Amino acid sequence: MKRTKVIILETALKLFNDEGLPKVTLRTIANTMGISQGNLNYHFKKRDEIIEDLYFQLVAKIDKTINNSTTARNSLEGFLNISKSMLFCFYEYRFFLLDFVQIMRENSKIKAHYAMLLKLREQQFLELLEQLKAEEIIRKEQLPNEYRNLYKRGHILSDFWIAAAQTQGNEITLESIDSYFQIMAQGFYPYLTEKGSAIYTAYINA
Repeated sequence: MKRTKVIILETALKLFNDEGLPKVTLRTIANTMGISQGNLNYHFKKRDEIIEDLYFQLVAKIDKTINNSTTARNSLEGFLNISKSMLFCFYEYRFFLLDFVQIMRENSKIKAHYAMLLKLREQQFLELLEQLKAEEIIRKEQLPNEYRNLYKRGHILSDFWIAAAQTQGNEITLESIDSYFQIMAQGFYPYLTEKGSAIYTAYINA
């Protein structure tokens, strides 16, 4: 039998995803579960505590995805596997992307951790690019900070792709994630060498 705290987090995640953060209170979560708000408050005194737990769940899932990429046949396939898996993680916790600005404004703990996380992800990305260059999968930089700026474009896109889709009236589903992955992956294509292009094409067509 699941612990009450786990059920609270699962219920909150579904409500946040379906209704949006502004419409979901502790009382909403308690009523959906059929428990008293006092019972819920025993586990989480503030809604922010639930949001923080869900945020760190998401971070842990992404960390696991990155660590599992070592099974890929080459660094480019590993990168593409990570990118696609991350989209599924973001979909599972999509309220973060839909209510991203509000969360950053209201939750200093998440904001501080996210700022630190961005620096770590940038370092990991640049290390990956060095490996891709060593394997002659991507070309050398032709512009100042070209690959650092590629990372920045990528994280902006990953933070806001779900919000952009929703404002355009496009429903995000598990089935449609592949098309968004291809949109993002194509942004990497101009940097590939002939060898990299062949690996990319084989991966996409597999």
